[in-house]
Amino acid sequence: MHFAEIKKIINKQKPLAFVGTYGCQQNVSDSEKIKALLLRMGYSFTKEKKDADLIVFNTCAVRESAELRVLGSIGVLKTLKKRNPKLVIAVCGCMTEQNHIKKKIVDTFPFVDIVIGTNSIFSLKNLIIESSTKNHKKTINSVLQKISTRETDENLSKYREDQTSAFVPIMHGCNNFCSYCIVPYVRGRESSRDPRAIKKEIEDLVENGCKCITLLGQNVNSYGKNLDHPIDFTELLRSITEISGDYWIRFMTSHPKDITKELIDEIAVNDKICKHIHLPFQSGSNRILKKMNRHYTREKYIKIAEYAKEKIPYLSLTSDVIVGFPSETYEDFKRTLSLVKSIRFSSLFTFIYSKRKGTPAADIEDPILHQEKLKWFEELLKIQKDISGEFCSKFVGKTEKILLKEDCQKALRIAKTNQNITVHLHNLQERNIPNGFFEAKLTGHKGQTLIGTLDF
Repeated sequence: MHFAEIKKIINKQKPLAFVGTYGCQQNVSDSEKIKALLLRMGYSFTKEKKDADLIVFNTCAVRESAELRVLGSIGVLKTLKKRNPKLVIAVCGCMTEQNHIKKKIVDTFPFVDIVIGTNSIFSLKNLIIESSTKNHKKTINSVLQKISTRETDENLSKYREDQTSAFVPIMHGCNNFCSYCIVPYVRGRESSRDPRAIKKEIEDLVENGCKCITLLGQNVNSYGKNLDHPIDFTELLRSITEISGDYWIRFMTSHPKDITKELIDEIAVNDKICKHIHLPFQSGSNRILKKMNRHYTREKYIKIAEYAKEKIPYLSLTSDVIVGFPSETYEDFKRTLSLVKSIRFSSLFTFIYSKRKGTPAADIEDPILHQEKLKWFEELLKIQKDISGEFCSKFVGKTEKILLKEDCQKALRIAKTNQNITVHLHNLQERNIPNGFFEAKLTGHKGQTLIGTLDF
């Protein structure tokens, strides 16, 4: 018997699980379901893989870099498996929905016990039990499941370590099929949750002291279209914010082709909805937008962005940008730069194009060298850095309601403004101040981070 097992028996400890999450907020929410399932099975959690009886990797497939990190992390587990043959290793999430990646995991890492997709979390309990009770050499074939069951389960509870903030999916999947994006292929077609279930989940969160709830969907603006009794996203927001209590509602992501003036008007007048819209434009070139299958033009995007900024003072408008899409020229890229300079986003999430096997964009000829794309990328970052600093400077000298969150390092606490701007608050650790809403005097900024003190 391994020393770690003897130690657990002596100390009467529960088996330990390590859950590693890669990717977006939806993956974080999925991992919360996994953790709740494991708690019901009798597991406790550890942050050290070497101490774990069960290791679960919940994976991301949006960019190649994320996949490479996961594959590297799986490879390291071989030593742990040799040391503890009873260790159960599970890989789930978006990566495993791709047949070529699933095959790679099975062929390259035969010590992995369980491989399941994004919609098979409900089956994890039985697979863990099966893996734990069979000889490992026989387990890999019997436990490996076919992916894409596309089943959902409203009854799966969640284990949330952060009691101050929460992610609440309002829909799953995507119908947009942007030519560069793997999400519709790994998460399936769009499906909206019942609004009553969403509202009940949020009521429970608010009752238990949650202060910031982020509604999740690949395209929240198309929420409700597949329901028996259709309700649009703006109506859902109004219904949610009728819940009594002191809390903020955020949401992501909006799609420019579907966002409405009605939604923007609601954000402008509803105090519980944060003044922040994440509205990915991806490219400022109409030619590239068409190749991306985005279904809007540069002109339409600018029009809706200007309307939002006019209606909502101090709106934080953020976006995603892909640099170096196949066939993109420097002239196309300059149109992206001009849009950034015109709209003046509070911040951007910027990416160099990542080829995803199975997407239409993967077959487009791409003559531009990566080194050239990297130069464009750095040019964009430099311009946006100045714009972000300019946006933050508008808040310096103001007193704002902020949500105080976790410790960052000694004598430093992290907070967020209503606009989702990070605030660094110094010299608070010794005062043992709990998470929650406070008034803060914003005294300065460093790049796109504000600096402040609590206003007692």
